[in-house]
Amino acid sequence: MSALRNYIDRVKPHFEEGGKLHSFRSLFEGFETFLYVPNDTSKGTGVHIHDAIDSKRIMSMVVIALMPAMLFGMYNVGYQNALAAGTLATASIAELFCYGFLAVLPKILVSYIVGLGIEFAWAQWKGEEIQEGFLVSGILIPLIIPVNCPLWILAVAVAFAVVIGKEIFGGTGMNIFNPALLCRAFLFFAYPTKMSGDQVWVAGERIFGLGYDLPDGFTMATPLGQVGQGAEVTASLNDMIVGLIPGSIGETSVIAIALGAVLLLLTGIASWKTMLSVFAGGALTAALFQSMGMTPITWYEHLVLGGFCFGAVFMATDPVTSCRTETGKYIYGFLIGMMAVVIRVMNPGYPEGMMLAILLMNMFAPTIDHFVVERNISKRMNRTKAAKQ
Repeated sequence: MSALRNYIDRVKPHFEEGGKLHSFRSLFEGFETFLYVPNDTSKGTGVHIHDAIDSKRIMSMVVIALMPAMLFGMYNVGYQNALAAGTLATASIAELFCYGFLAVLPKILVSYIVGLGIEFAWAQWKGEEIQEGFLVSGILIPLIIPVNCPLWILAVAVAFAVVIGKEIFGGTGMNIFNPALLCRAFLFFAYPTKMSGDQVWVAGERIFGLGYDLPDGFTMATPLGQVGQGAEVTASLNDMIVGLIPGSIGETSVIAIALGAVLLLLTGIASWKTMLSVFAGGALTAALFQSMGMTPITWYEHLVLGGFCFGAVFMATDPVTSCRTETGKYIYGFLIGMMAVVIRVMNPGYPEGMMLAILLMNMFAPTIDHFVVERNISKRMNRTKAAKQ
């Protein structure tokens, strides 16, 4: 590593002011900060400093936390293919995982190539430093889509999320909405048949001799899809928690998501207040609907199905688009959990409500913070007036 550091230091003057490669300075700086900690970081003091850790380290830790969900999602893709083909008993774990790996890898590559390509081109055009924000979004996006989503549609959605959802607001740290969820929303409303229904959740073609070709028109509904259709849920609670059910690639396994949550909480990257309040809001709302006989599944099944856990851990806790005040985090998370269940129960045509709930609260997060701050100011003013009397 020292040899690489020495080489970078040796060529760096060519990219600085007056160097022959100065026009490519943003690309060089992006490559350097990707490999090493930036030279200029905050000291962790001052009223405007949230945290002294640089954004690259935060992004890298979130990517690591996503690994259990991603790896299990790859296995589950192979598992669902073999289950649908009726050959699960003869398929090995390695075969199932390799098939899922080959099915998911192109989506990860498309997400990163398109997203990072746009960010590099944008930074070069604007003469700005390349930001690392898409390191997380690039892996989140493939995990929240069905395995049968076409690559060209994914590429269009990624481009929309990066340009419209982030760059026009000023780049990483300035965006109002979570880019990964904005990508999923674009896919859902622009190409609904590729994001919902019963034909998008199970990979049905052989890949490099692995997996099984399923009959044309093969369908398999997710548990929430069955609820929306008024059918009986066939998955057991154990399968829901383990994640051996149809669904978006990285959203099915509660255990894998919990492992990522533990890492995020131990490192202090995610707020336990936001995370806990999402589950509290969802549980209380689902229990209320269950007591009124308005939902055919229990309150705890609402929490372990669909994208609820994934959204609570990796989306609602996004430090850019969520609330910053401590009290605001409780309110923000509770409203997300509540709205997700309300959308699920009140709109049978859209059984998964987590995406819309988080995007809606992204819009209101600054307002929540504003009122929390104003309330704190008012209380301090009242205490000051009382002390002077």
